[in-house]
Order: sequence, then structure tokens, then C-alpha cells
Amino acid sequence: MANQHAKSERVFKTAWFAKAARKTHIPDSELCAAMRQVMLGQADDLGGGVFKKRLSKNLYRSIIVARGGRYWVYAYLFAKQDRANIGADELEAFRELAVLYARKSEAGIAREVQLKELVEICHEEES
Repeated sequence: MANQHAKSERVFKTAWFAKAARKTHIPDSELCAAMRQVMLGQADDLGGGVFKKRLSKNLYRSIIVARGGRYWVYAYLFAKQDRANIGADELEAFRELAVLYARKSEAGIAREVQLKELVEICHEEES
């Protein structure tokens, strides 16, 4: 029973990602299991704090931005049948987003959650 007092590894999905995951029937439980694998290095590291992870029996790809191990954010979802990968310009934008999240304060993250721009998932805290 690992109880982490420091909120070091928090997992979120953007409002856009939450809507896309709902449409494709990908539950938070699958996202959390996949994120644990990402944290163990079982994902495609695209550099600059950007990761690609397969979801839903390999039918979808998710783009995750993380930097410094504080905030892990599901940012983008696409169907494997619709596109092979993200473009170089998109990758650069996601790298910039990773830097932005790395600079955010706890108050900044809390504000985004309050505004429903981010949805926190994978709560490990005991209630």
C-alpha cells in the first residue's frame, strides 16, 4: 500500500481528449492502466516529453505530454485506421505543450481542473 504524500505523478486528460475517449468507449480504467505502462517506459517516446501509447486493443493511438514526471496529460487521440502518425508540426506543438505543463504550478493546474479544461483521472489516494 504505497501512500505518496507528495502529489508527484498526477494524471489528467484534456477536455477534448475526454470527449474523444467517451465517443470511442475508452474508459478511465484503460487510460490509467495504459499510463502505468507509459510510466514504466512501455510507450513510444517521441522526445521532448511527448509519448505515443496504443489503446483499445491497438485500434487507437493516444498522445501524452509529460515533463519532469509531475503531470501526465492525455492530449490527443486518433484512430490507427485514420492516420499512421502525427506530423512533425504537430509533434513540435505537443513538445511545446509538454514544456508549458512542466512550468505550471499546482494552483494553475487546480484552476484548469475547476474550469473543466483538465479532468484528473487515476486517483491513487485513499478516501
